[in-house]
Amino acid sequence: MNIESTITLAGLQPALERLFEASASKIRKLDRRWNPKLGTPVFTRNGEYTTRGWTEWTQGFQFGSALYQYEATGEQEFLDLGRRGIREVMASHVSHVGVHDHGFNNVSTYGNLWRLIREGRASTAESDLGTCELALKVSGAIQAARWTRIANDGGFIYSFNGPHSLFVDTIRSLRSLALAHQLGHALMGEGDRRISLLERLVQHATATARYSVYYGEGRDVYDVAGRVVHEAIFNVNDGTFRCPSTQQGYSPFTTWTRGHAWAVLGFAELLEYVATLGDADLALVGGRPAVIALLERAARVTSDYYLEFTPSDGIPYWDTGAPGLAFLGDYRSRPADPFNPYEPVDSSAAAISAQGLLRLGRYLRGQGDSHGERYWQAGLTVVRTLLSEPYLSTDPNHEGLLLHVIYHRPNGWDYVPPGAKVPRGESAMWGDYHLRELAVMLWREARGAPYLTFFGP
Repeated sequence: MNIESTITLAGLQPALERLFEASASKIRKLDRRWNPKLGTPVFTRNGEYTTRGWTEWTQGFQFGSALYQYEATGEQEFLDLGRRGIREVMASHVSHVGVHDHGFNNVSTYGNLWRLIREGRASTAESDLGTCELALKVSGAIQAARWTRIANDGGFIYSFNGPHSLFVDTIRSLRSLALAHQLGHALMGEGDRRISLLERLVQHATATARYSVYYGEGRDVYDVAGRVVHEAIFNVNDGTFRCPSTQQGYSPFTTWTRGHAWAVLGFAELLEYVATLGDADLALVGGRPAVIALLERAARVTSDYYLEFTPSDGIPYWDTGAPGLAFLGDYRSRPADPFNPYEPVDSSAAAISAQGLLRLGRYLRGQGDSHGERYWQAGLTVVRTLLSEPYLSTDPNHEGLLLHVIYHRPNGWDYVPPGAKVPRGESAMWGDYHLRELAVMLWREARGAPYLTFFGP
């Protein structure tokens, strides 16, 4: 991609304002129309949100979006909407033992409300703060209990596919473990054994960095530095790694870009979190230098891959190995084309990755590393593209905010409009949520407000 060095936060402010103007009406529209008995809104078909049973991993994004809208605009109705959704429908997600999605559902809701209360942005009863903290403690412990042991005394939080399956997505669910640990909680096991949530966080991050991320070291003939595999498969009898796999990508030997995006953001965000921990905490999980080196290496190599293999405007196609890309020629040298007849783009991967690039850039600048500026400007370049046509939806009849998002291309779940050959023009809960999260992060930064982190002030 082409990194624009002249983009500034001040220059993006008018576009951010337009985003929040468009966002408000879309949140209201969905809230008025959606019947919770239908399930969770997942993605749009012809501009209208629909559900799709697989796992209920997007409900937190619905109500978390309302909380971010309140944070940006101060309009009380959005705080009330978010709080109502948390109280009425989110409890089952806190105690859900069957998924790897706690960081998506519960940190986006209970976590955001907890942060707003602690920042003094949401006046509320003391019981609400206590409810959020209890929910976050339970959520982190339940997520950590979904555990597979592997060789070398390691382990990982296994996906909904079963104990053999490590998803790269789960790197961002580690936020649930981080918050529970921050609140002084631990997972209690058999015989009242106290299991450190920080230890499991580091072990899962280590497994992801080792088995989901490639470093150009000849692991297989498709080992390109920074490539990410969606799923890693293990033999649960002896804990050995068996092979790469994928659920939503084109193949185990190509890179599904939304899975890659979770790695770009997840490792960068963990770097920020680990920086807040004391040496005594980190001494129990290998020490600060080792943990930082692991996270920083993975964050850098995945970010560099994004910069190299993404089209010039910062919007990736849904998989870097998708077969139809061969018909697009030198597609990386020009802006992505969501209207091409061969392969869809995935703007949600861009929204997620942009936040990771910005966070890594800011972190490295704080360490005095000159490379930080490159990542920061790359993030701003992606943001500028996302905040303009054809990606930002300003059509009041379309319920989505971020257009040209892909959910599950291999299964054919995404809506293909009449006359088209590939899906386009639609939105998804995670895309809308992460665009709002990205915008709030920059909104706060531009105004000199405290930097946005999931772990609060």
